[in-house]
Amino acid sequence: MQAKYLSMKKYLILFILISVSLFTSAQNPIFVQDSLKLISSQFKFTEGASVDQHGNIFFTDQPNDKIWKYDTDGKLSLYMEKSGRANGTHFDQKGNLIVCADENNQIWSIDKNKKITVLFNDLEGKKVNGPNDIWLDAKGGIYFTDPYYQRDYWTRKTPEIDKQRVYYISKGKKQAIIVAEDVLKPNGIVGTPDGKYLYIADMESNKTYRYDIQPDAKLKNQTLVLNQNSDGMTLDSDGNIYVTGKGVNIYRPTGEQIGHIDVPEEWCGNICFGGKDRNILFITASKSLYSIITTARGVE
Repeated sequence: MQAKYLSMKKYLILFILISVSLFTSAQNPIFVQDSLKLISSQFKFTEGASVDQHGNIFFTDQPNDKIWKYDTDGKLSLYMEKSGRANGTHFDQKGNLIVCADENNQIWSIDKNKKITVLFNDLEGKKVNGPNDIWLDAKGGIYFTDPYYQRDYWTRKTPEIDKQRVYYISKGKKQAIIVAEDVLKPNGIVGTPDGKYLYIADMESNKTYRYDIQPDAKLKNQTLVLNQNSDGMTLDSDGNIYVTGKGVNIYRPTGEQIGHIDVPEEWCGNICFGGKDRNILFITASKSLYSIITTARGVE
């Protein structure tokens, strides 16, 4: 009888804890939809949102070949023209802006003085399809996705490489290695801050996968996480996944959807946390840049 009582007590406590957790989540949502703020709509197509060490946001206007900056004081300014048709971006630990330079299918490093260094130019003499999105690991290595989207400013009309893959460039190296070719059209990409996992969105199959990152930077154990693709992704400190498309969907690491941010644009290209406290979510959406204050914290 005593054992039965203890068992019932245990399940009652568990039920209370779950109820409190659900109640707390309901009372403390990650965002409030009405707080979505339009910063500017002066662009043609925004992409490549990333945050520097101070919380300033950088993003690209890819068709107009420009990189813009939105600082923590709320000032929007043109950072660079002639940006190599920059698409995805990410900061390295030294404060250099690492850029998918789509014009000539390269990876660039742009330092604080706006000096450009070409980190990657070709794969064994062949141009890759078009570096699209990018994530750097703690060692300074670069993961980038390489889907093929025909650009009107290219002279070529067909790809030089058959497959659309994910590549990795070790710090200080000029050559890239293939780390994933079990996706059809990889696009959005983000890794966990502990360096254990990498998320890759497949635009063609409309899925997002998680991979185990190996000590040599190669990827293993493709695991389906979301039945949704994404043009760009970010994570918060709880491991929740924020994916873009028609608005922004938010998922737990287990794949359970816990939120949707409605954005009044045709498409959301990319996303990142910024601001001094990394609690503001910035969304590059078609011709616009938006922000929304959250109860979450970014990890990049």
